[in-house]
Amino acid sequence: MGSTGSNTNMSRRNFIRQTGLTGMALTLGIALPGCGNNKEGIVNVSQGNGAGAGTELMSWISVDQSGKVYIMNHRSEMGQGTSQAIPQMIAEELEVTLDQVSVRSAAANSKKFGPHAPDGSYSVRGWYKQLLLVGASARQMLITAAAARWKVPVTECYAKAGEVIHRPSGKKLGYGALVEEAAKLQPPQNVVLKDRKDYTVIGKPMPRLDAPLKSNGTAIFGLDKKLPGMLYALVERSPRFWGKVRSFDDSASMAIAGVKRVFKVRRPVFGAWYEGVAVVADTLWGAMQARKALKVVWDDDGFEHLDSDKLRARMLEDIKRPGVAKKFEAAFAKAVKKLEAVYETPYQSHSCMEPLNCIADVRDESIEIWGPIQEAVSIQEDLSERMKMPAANITVNMTFLGGGFGRKTIPDYPYEAVMISKEMKAPVQVVWTREDDMTLGPFRTGSAFACRGGLDAHGNISAFQAITASQPFGEGTDKDNNPGPASDNNGNFGGLLHGYLQSIPHYSFGWCTVKSPIPTIWWRAPNAHSEGFAGESFIDELAYAAGKDPLEFRKAHLPDTRYQALIDRLETVSGWKERGRNQGWGVAITQCFGSTVGHIVKVSKRPDGKIKIEKVIAVIDCGWYVNPDIIRAQVEGAIVMGLGAAIKHETHFKDGMAVEKNFDTYQMPRIHETPDIEVYIMDNDEAAGGVGEPGLPPFAPALCNAIFDLTGKRIRRLPFNLEEV
Repeated sequence: MGSTGSNTNMSRRNFIRQTGLTGMALTLGIALPGCGNNKEGIVNVSQGNGAGAGTELMSWISVDQSGKVYIMNHRSEMGQGTSQAIPQMIAEELEVTLDQVSVRSAAANSKKFGPHAPDGSYSVRGWYKQLLLVGASARQMLITAAAARWKVPVTECYAKAGEVIHRPSGKKLGYGALVEEAAKLQPPQNVVLKDRKDYTVIGKPMPRLDAPLKSNGTAIFGLDKKLPGMLYALVERSPRFWGKVRSFDDSASMAIAGVKRVFKVRRPVFGAWYEGVAVVADTLWGAMQARKALKVVWDDDGFEHLDSDKLRARMLEDIKRPGVAKKFEAAFAKAVKKLEAVYETPYQSHSCMEPLNCIADVRDESIEIWGPIQEAVSIQEDLSERMKMPAANITVNMTFLGGGFGRKTIPDYPYEAVMISKEMKAPVQVVWTREDDMTLGPFRTGSAFACRGGLDAHGNISAFQAITASQPFGEGTDKDNNPGPASDNNGNFGGLLHGYLQSIPHYSFGWCTVKSPIPTIWWRAPNAHSEGFAGESFIDELAYAAGKDPLEFRKAHLPDTRYQALIDRLETVSGWKERGRNQGWGVAITQCFGSTVGHIVKVSKRPDGKIKIEKVIAVIDCGWYVNPDIIRAQVEGAIVMGLGAAIKHETHFKDGMAVEKNFDTYQMPRIHETPDIEVYIMDNDEAAGGVGEPGLPPFAPALCNAIFDLTGKRIRRLPFNLEEV
C-alpha cells in the first residue's frame, strides 16, 4: 500500500514507487470522461504522463522488465474476492498466468484509481469492461513490439503465458524483453476483446491469491498494523447514542501504568456528533484497564429512551399513515380474492468478525491512516473537509477487512482516530471492543410492511400494495414526519422482482419514516434483505390463495425469458416436481445490484417433532462473471448470514440502550446448524451483476415458505425460534 503524495497527476515515477517496480515498465491506465479528459481511452503512462497535463487515469496496470504484472486494486478486500477477480480479468486479456500477477492496494484517489467502495457489489460489475480493455491493450502493444523486432506481420504473432510467439517460426519473446519497445507505442483504442468461448482464465474456478496469506497469518488486517511509537486508545462512548459528556473522573485511570492522557473526543455519525472520553496508553491492555476505571456522567436529556416494544408499536402504527392510492384501491375492491398481511424484520448489528479499528498519524501538513476501510475516497474527502487540509495531503491506506457489510463505509471511526492522534501528537490506534462494535451502531433498521393483494377470476394478481415503515439511513430523528400518499403504478419495492411490475396491472408503494434516535445504516443487501422477506412471503401467500403451485405462480407473473430460464433451472436442479409429502419446500426469488437469485429451501420434522432445515438450493443469475468459486462462496456466506438474521439474532433496546453486547446473547449460526447448500450459476451474455449481496434476501422468505408448506403455519416476523415452530 502506498501513497499518492502531493502530486495530483500520477506519473510513471509515482506508479513505480507505489508498486515497487524498478527500471523500465509498460504502464497503462484508462482516462475517463469528466476527469479532465475529452473522452475515454487507454493511456500509455510510460511516456511521462502519457496523456498531457491534467489527465486523470483509472485502472492502472504495469509490466516490468522481468515480465511481472502489477495491478493497482482500487477496491477494498473484505472477503468478497476483489483481490482475485480483478487479477483474473487482467490475466485473461493480457495473456499471463496468475502467478505472474502481483496486486497492490491503491491509496485513496478516485481520479486515478476510481472509487474504492465495494458497496452495491460493484467491484466486477462496475469495472470489468475497463479492466479487460487495459489488459487487451497492453497485450496488443507487446505483440506489436515483438513483430517490429522480428520484422514480421503483427497478424503472425500471438501472446500466451507472458510470451509473444511467432506462429510460423515458433520464435518466442517474454514480455519483459519487450517492455522497452512497447512503452514507446501508442495504445490501441479499438482493441478487440476475446469471445467468452475463448476464455482460459475468466469463468474458471481458480484458488484465491489471498487464501495462503489468510491461512498462514501473514495477511495484514487493521489490528495487525503497527507503527513505531504507536499509542493505543479506547473510547468510552455514550450508550444512548445522542448522550453528551456532562463530566468525567479519570483519577483511577491515570493511576494505571502506561496511561498517557484522558480527554473528551467526539465523532461524526451522519449529521450528528456523538461524544465520548478517550483513554490513551502505551499498550492496548493498559488502555482497556484504564477505560474500565473511568467514571463518566452522561447528559441524556432531550431525546427519547426507547424500548424495543415501543419502537415496534410505533412502526406498526406508522404503516397505517400513508395516504390512499386511488387506482390501487379501486382495483383491490374489485378483486375476486383479497389478502392482507403484515411482516416485521428486526434491528440488527453488523457484528463483523473484526471489530472497528483505525490507526491515524497526524502531522502539521499531512494525515495518514491505516485500517479496515470500505470506502477510502469518501474517508479522504471527509477528513479533507473537516480538517481543512488538501486531499492530496491525506493518505488513506486500506488493510484487509475482517468483514464490512456497510458499517465500515462511514467516516466516524477514522475521524475519531485522527482527532486523538492530533491531540497526542503521535500515531494512535483506536480499537473498538466487541461490546463497542455491537452496541453503538449504526444498526440495520427494523421495519414493518403492510402488504395487500387481490386476485382476479383466473388466479392472477390484479392488485399489489406494500407500505413500509422504517428508519432511513442516518443518525435518527426526533421529529414526526408527514408521509405522502402511496403511489399508483410508480416507483419500486425491493421485495418485488422488476418483472412483476409488467404483469401486475395495479400496484402501489408507500413509505413512512419512523421517529427514533437510533442510528441506522445499510446492511448486506440494503433494503432487499427486509423487503425481500415481505415481498416474497406475500407472493407465496397469494399463490396459495390462488390454489396454484408457488413456482408456477411466479413463472406466470414473470414472462421475461431471463426470469423464466432461472425458474426452469431452479425447478430442474431441485427436483421440484418430484417433491414428496413429508417435506416442506419453499421458494423465493429476489433481485438486487443487477443479479437475480432464487432459493429453494427444504425442511423436515425431526423425530422429536422439531423443524430441521435439510438443504438450500440456490440459483444465481449474475450475467457475465469471473470466478465461479468466488460466486459460490459468496452465495453460501450470504445464506449463512441470512440464516442468522432469520432465526438467531436481533438487537433489542431497553431504556434507549442496545441490550445484546456479545455473541453469548447475539448468537450466530454454528457449523452444525448450517444446512447443506448447493449453488448453481446461470450462463448467459448479460451484463455483469453483483455477487456479494444478492444471495442473502431470498433465504428468509424461502425458509418461512417451506415451513408453511410443511406445517401450515405462516411466519411473518423475524427472527423466530426454529425450536418453537
